[in-house]
Amino acid sequence: MQALLRSIYSRHLRPLLFSLDPEMAHELAGSMGVGLSALPGMPELLSGQFRFSADSLKQNLVGVDFPNPVGLAAGFDKTGELFPFLEHLGFGFIESGTFTANIQPGNVRPRLFRFPEEGALVNRMGFNNPGAVAAAAILGEQRRNIPRGINVGKSKATPLKLAGADYAESISRLARFGDYLAINISSPNTPGLRELQGRSALRELLLAVKEAIAAAGALPLFVKIAPDITPAELDMILAVLLEMSVDGVIISNTTVERDEHSAARAVPGGLSGRPLRERSCELVRQCYRAAGDRLVIVGVGGIFNGDDVIERLRAGAHLVQVYTGFVYGGPWLPGDLNRHLAGFLEAEGLSLSELRGSGA
Repeated sequence: MQALLRSIYSRHLRPLLFSLDPEMAHELAGSMGVGLSALPGMPELLSGQFRFSADSLKQNLVGVDFPNPVGLAAGFDKTGELFPFLEHLGFGFIESGTFTANIQPGNVRPRLFRFPEEGALVNRMGFNNPGAVAAAAILGEQRRNIPRGINVGKSKATPLKLAGADYAESISRLARFGDYLAINISSPNTPGLRELQGRSALRELLLAVKEAIAAAGALPLFVKIAPDITPAELDMILAVLLEMSVDGVIISNTTVERDEHSAARAVPGGLSGRPLRERSCELVRQCYRAAGDRLVIVGVGGIFNGDDVIERLRAGAHLVQVYTGFVYGGPWLPGDLNRHLAGFLEAEGLSLSELRGSGA
């Protein structure tokens, strides 16, 4: 049955989706998935087709039970509406958002671009989302069978000096619908946002965020950072995160840098996928060397196969996230990654904790 479905997807559905504008294809696939997951008996069928489970893949981190270390990065489920479908595809966790306090239509279309030969995407979406009030109504109707992260960013219209209050507004409305909170200070598509990675700005923002979390109820806090930073800048960011008792760091967001031979060099926006793999992995390695087990490390960027997962865990990540790899690899990717990882651990006689950091 699974072989037949994979064949139908690869021969018919995938070519159809890839013939469309990338954002249109995303919307169509999402609508199909949500419709399927609402049919009687379909959630169980979907889980049977896509999910892979193994005790060796389970972890409890900062009080959250992750059934496996492969998550879906923020930006795929921008409204939260896709979660009831996505949670059946074999992910160990899903990060919804980025959500902002204000409703945002995002940047003008086209704003999402494929580069299949490079295994890359460029997006300049601009935090398009329904806003925190509407998002709360969407998330409040859903049950969670796997952990969900709530990713929050700054509204475009909010000045940087008021960023703390803006993030706090979203947190107050959305925190109760997640198992951890992630603050996005690293998207290249909101003007000035990356300035929040500076020492004083970051410390000030974290004070406001942690106050909002305390008021909303205890929730682990992760911070998502950019790849376009120097080793010294990463050390500074990590020092602030540790000083402020942040629970984890997500490494990394998309990059604005381009290889001179890349077809994407003339397209502005954040580049993701294979071109980001080495840089993201090196940042994970540096983070592990500096912070060890004092921060949960989530590695994201250029993960397409099981060996990429193993490489990121060996570099020091506790968890990984996919986005571009999922777009190109399709719905079986999470299960395939977990199956490969579990087989590797069994063959090598290792646990996840023993694998983690062994290549740092």
